[in-house]
Amino acid sequence: MVPGIATKTAARPVAWAPQPRNMFVFGAGFVGRYVSERLLAQGWQVSGTCTTVTTKRELEMLGMNASVFDGTEDSLENIHSLRQATHLLISIPPIPGVGDPLLINLDEDLRRILGHGNLEWLCYLSSTSVYGDCGGVLVDEDALDTLAKSKSLSRKQKLRESKQYTARIHVADIYQAVLASMSIRCARKIFNVVDDDPAPRAEVFAFATSLIQRRYPDMITETIDAKPAGLDYQEMIVPAEKRVSNARMKQELGVNLLHPTYRSGLQSILDAWQIQPPLPNTSQ
Repeated sequence: MVPGIATKTAARPVAWAPQPRNMFVFGAGFVGRYVSERLLAQGWQVSGTCTTVTTKRELEMLGMNASVFDGTEDSLENIHSLRQATHLLISIPPIPGVGDPLLINLDEDLRRILGHGNLEWLCYLSSTSVYGDCGGVLVDEDALDTLAKSKSLSRKQKLRESKQYTARIHVADIYQAVLASMSIRCARKIFNVVDDDPAPRAEVFAFATSLIQRRYPDMITETIDAKPAGLDYQEMIVPAEKRVSNARMKQELGVNLLHPTYRSGLQSILDAWQIQPPLPNTSQ
């Protein structure tokens, strides 16, 4: 996560009415929508982009000003709410073989539009995969030399299931970090937003299965194996190991993780499920 400068305004007279805060979210997907819903509840004006008309309607029902946007084809000129943004969150996933379509295709247009506006804060959400293979050592935000190792994904790199260490974070803690970064001056700083337990994917799958089976014993009828079929142990060794440090996030943003491990995070997700357990199979 890379937040920009958060401008602190001077004290105003009591009679002064503050200007509304305007968040624009490029890519109102899982994280973007989560952040947007909570900012709307706090009285923010929130606009953003999505990729389908159906999602646009869903976002508008939440109170957002939504636009269908394709970074490889569309122009930013038609997104009028972007000019009013005081805060900008970029959460568009990269396209394989292309990269970030917004920054690659529309970087100059974005700078021009924002340069004439009221922007106070910008945050770019990325992935810890940019650190590459660090041999399992603990990496922090200054491990920039690993960027030079970026190559096309090999077959082994795609097999994330066997990685000894996997960085993860609950969306509620991403929101915590995003919110905290708005209140400090941290121009061009990178923050690793990860939990305290970079556990193997297979271990997480096993714990998630046990949680579901205890509460809904008839939901899972087959054993879920995180190991892809047809591979021996040597093929399962993935050369992209690292443990990601969240020390800067805690120290400088003051984030106290709501879910410091995958156990807490998965338990909270299960507790939030608004579904009824499936009925037992009574067919003869």
